[in-house]
Amino acid sequence: MVTRSQSCAAGAGSRGKGEEPAPPRNQEVAAEERKNHMPVKRQRKAERLHVSYEASDGGKSEAADPLAVTVWEPQEWRQQLANIRIMRSRKDAPVDQLGAEHCCDPSAPPKQVQRYQVLLALMLSSQTKDQVTAGAMQRLRAQGLTVDSILQTDDNTLGKLIYPVGFWRSKVKFIKQTSAILQQRYDGDIPASLAELVALPGVGPKMAHLAMAVAWGTVSGIVDTHVHRIANRLRWTKKMTKSPEETRAALEEWLPRELWSEINGLLVGFGQQICLPIHPRCQACLNQALCPSAQSF
Repeated sequence: MVTRSQSCAAGAGSRGKGEEPAPPRNQEVAAEERKNHMPVKRQRKAERLHVSYEASDGGKSEAADPLAVTVWEPQEWRQQLANIRIMRSRKDAPVDQLGAEHCCDPSAPPKQVQRYQVLLALMLSSQTKDQVTAGAMQRLRAQGLTVDSILQTDDNTLGKLIYPVGFWRSKVKFIKQTSAILQQRYDGDIPASLAELVALPGVGPKMAHLAMAVAWGTVSGIVDTHVHRIANRLRWTKKMTKSPEETRAALEEWLPRELWSEINGLLVGFGQQICLPIHPRCQACLNQALCPSAQSF
């Protein structure tokens, strides 16, 4: 009689003949995976992903630095600007006393009348010296300068009042057309957007930008023939520009926005007194050694 223990021992003995011992656990797993054509997948070590975010409050942070874009700016422009501020510190250029903001009646009620007068002064100022524009505005104000009064004035009388501003005949037509639009669409006020201002007859980009700044207190851009000339002389644009509008776009690409409201009046007066269109007074300019164009005159 064979006991159970003897039977188990015999079974174990029979397996031991001609058979290799059972492989370790890891070898069994590897053999089984090879059998099923399943490659062993190693778990990759987690990597940290560095993400940069812009500061929501507009401030600078270390995380925002990688996103910073290098903006072109002219060499020594800060020193040139500081010198121009010194030369303009007396505020005695024609633009300082006779600009559009000085041509309206500050006591004229309501405010929309003052804004209308600012727009008319800008329309008259095109291709006209500030002194001539101021004289025309003084004569118009003496007649009561409102939308209604202009529409009630015949073209011949209006022409005599604004003469000798440049292109006065065309300006009579544009003033009448614009005044009619303002009465019909804006209740005698002027538009509060750049696009609507430019759409008015006889109102160009320069006038619209200045109207936004003077009449509405909103800085929308930089543009003036003096700014155009001086910016090119100082090389404040990447390349020479051919028009005030092109210069405006080039300046706004790099000039800090907080300077936009200052730069127009600053450079206009500088252009009227020192950096003249013809025969600039380079000997009296503090930027003579810094100006790339100084040797050209």
